[in-house]
Amino acid sequence: MTAWDYESPATGIARPHEPVMLREVLSGLEPRPGAWYLDGTFGAGGHARALLAAGASVLALDADPGAAAHWQDLQEDPNTRARFKAVQGNFRDLRAHAAAAGVLPLAGVLLDLGVSSMQLDEAERGFAFRQDGPLDMRMSGGGRTAADLVNELPQDELAAILYRYGEERHSRRIARAIVAERERRPFESTAALAETIARAYPGGPRREHPARRSFQALRIAVNDELGALEAALAAAETALAPGGRLVVLSYHSLEDRIVKH
Repeated sequence: MTAWDYESPATGIARPHEPVMLREVLSGLEPRPGAWYLDGTFGAGGHARALLAAGASVLALDADPGAAAHWQDLQEDPNTRARFKAVQGNFRDLRAHAAAAGVLPLAGVLLDLGVSSMQLDEAERGFAFRQDGPLDMRMSGGGRTAADLVNELPQDELAAILYRYGEERHSRRIARAIVAERERRPFESTAALAETIARAYPGGPRREHPARRSFQALRIAVNDELGALEAALAAAETALAPGGRLVVLSYHSLEDRIVKH
C-alpha cells in the first residue's frame, strides 16, 4: 500500500486517495524538520505522511475511530514513530490534545473540513445518498444520528436545518414531505430519505442530485461541524507559536465564510 492509498472496508480493495491541494498545503505550512504540526483530520494520512517526509513531526487527530487503522504503520515504523503521535478526537479540542501530547506550541495546524471520500464509500456510515445504508452520518459514532433528526424534529426545525446548513431553497417543501412520510413509517435508510427528497423536489432540469444539499445539511447538524470549526479556529490561535501557520481546506460557502471572518 502506498502513502496515498487506503483500503475500503467495504471491498477490501486498496484504491488511490490523493490529498486535495497537497502542494499548496505544504507551501502554506512550510514544514520544518523537528517542528510539531497538527493534522486536524488525519483520514488516510496523506497530509501527515507528506509532512513527515519533509522532516516535520506530526500530531494527528481524527474524530472517526476508523482512522486508527491508517496510522498504525506510522506508529510502528522506526523512521516515524518518534515524530508521530495520534489521538482519536475532534479538532475543536486541538489545543487540549496538543497540550496532553506535550507538543505545544505548534508550528502549524491543518484543518481539512467536511466528509472524506473514504466515509462516503462506506455505505454503512450513512453519509452517501447514492448508496443505501443506515441513516447515521456520525463521524465519531456517538450522539444523535441523522435518523433521529428526520424522525423526531418538528417540521419547522427540520426545514431550518436544511436551509441553514444545506442552503436548500426548497427546504420547507422537503421538510413537509419528510414529516408526511415518517407518519407512515420512520426513516431508517439513506435510500428511503433520498427517494422522499427526490419526490418532493420540483420538476425540471437539475445539475445535481436533489438530496445532495439536504444530506450535507443533516451531516453538518449531526456532527456540529460549524461549531467545531469555530472552536478549532479559536483554539489554533492559542496553540500556535509566534509565526505559526494555519491552513484550512474548506469546501462550501458556510465553512469558507467562517474561516474568512
